[in-house]
Amino acid sequence: MRLRHGAFSYLPDLTDDEIAAQVRYALDQGWPVSVEHSDDPHPRNIYWEMWGLPMFDLTEPDGVLREINDCRSTFPDHYVRVMAYDARLGRQTTALSFLVQRPAVEPGFRLDRTESEGRVQRYAVHSYATERPAGSRYGS
Repeated sequence: MRLRHGAFSYLPDLTDDEIAAQVRYALDQGWPVSVEHSDDPHPRNIYWEMWGLPMFDLTEPDGVLREINDCRSTFPDHYVRVMAYDARLGRQTTALSFLVQRPAVEPGFRLDRTESEGRVQRYAVHSYATERPAGSRYGS
């Protein structure tokens, strides 16, 4: 099961050249870019760990690609994503988000159903990855 998270997630994994093209597009729009990583990709976990600070005032994607590669090498079994922010509305608004790395094995999710009073059905999403301790959820 492949996690579908952010733009381009239904496509094959982006190459470094394709990532650079998307970063260039974000920078051309004037959007600051940041790199984030997580070993808990639950759909409601929108707050991933930041890799460094957001990169303001960049005009070329080289600096972002260097940070992406540093994050990848430090966390080879984490999800890594690029976020671009549009501050035109006076607040942090995600303009673009896409994965640049995923673990080799993605254990997936299960849907838990609970029946309660009055035949009400409640559902919850459970990530198989969270059955292992943080920091060791992926990999061997």
